[in-house]
Amino acid sequence: MSEAVVEQPIFGPMSGNGIIGDVTEALHKFLLDGYDLGERPPRFEEDLNFIPKDREEVLYIYMYRVATNPNMRRQKRYQQAPVFLNKSPEDGGRVFYHRPPLLLDLFYLVMVHSKFRSDAERLLGWTLLRLNEATHIIYRPRRFLLPDGEAVDSLGRPYSLTADIKDEGLHMEKVSLALVDDMTVGDAINMFSLNEAPYRPFLTYRARVAMDGPLVESTGGTTVRIPHLAQRAALVDEEEPVVSGSGRMKAARRTSKSPANQVGPEPHSIQKLTDEDSED
Repeated sequence: MSEAVVEQPIFGPMSGNGIIGDVTEALHKFLLDGYDLGERPPRFEEDLNFIPKDREEVLYIYMYRVATNPNMRRQKRYQQAPVFLNKSPEDGGRVFYHRPPLLLDLFYLVMVHSKFRSDAERLLGWTLLRLNEATHIIYRPRRFLLPDGEAVDSLGRPYSLTADIKDEGLHMEKVSLALVDDMTVGDAINMFSLNEAPYRPFLTYRARVAMDGPLVESTGGTTVRIPHLAQRAALVDEEEPVVSGSGRMKAARRTSKSPANQVGPEPHSIQKLTDEDSED
């Protein structure tokens, strides 16, 4: 007796596992590209206890918290992924499914250091204005990894950062950045104490990202067969059709009514008291 062979779905690699590191690098690059205070840009550092010995200015960028976006949570049901290879699914193209993207908030601690307090405050003010211009620090086509490992965009083309983003149907990846008040002074003191770093004025920023998981190629769906309307009408009494004259489906009526169950004690004969029966 032969055994039935069940095809297992083919999962691809994680498509968005590197987005958090990309956001940190994009934040560094955005600040470095816009620096115009002098010929020597500040040094970017993630170690909070680092203190230079000379007059070198340091800009600290430290990601200290990752949290889910509470306002955009979705169920973990598989849905069709926006990836179309050569032809649309209606024309017989390959169909891929994935879970909804994982929406995260990345929180960054931004601080400055200089030998003189006035120079540090000047650098802090420039950082505030520079990051205020960053409506989004990443804006690029979404990258999907097929089950065979090939990287493509939503149109099925080989993934490229220099692709034309004006093409219709191209899904973009956007990472926004905003100044938030996420950490109190007491929390910051605890953070500096854990890292054995001196207290410095700080800023907190939030970056919102969406992480895509693996793609699953569809190998066929479930076939649901519904009998014809004429067959459904023949299964019930002719006096109670399930189809109206316009062809709209309607619920069939009950042929027999079941007796209602009495809840509580048997009711007594109670009559409302009128004005004529009152003692007044």
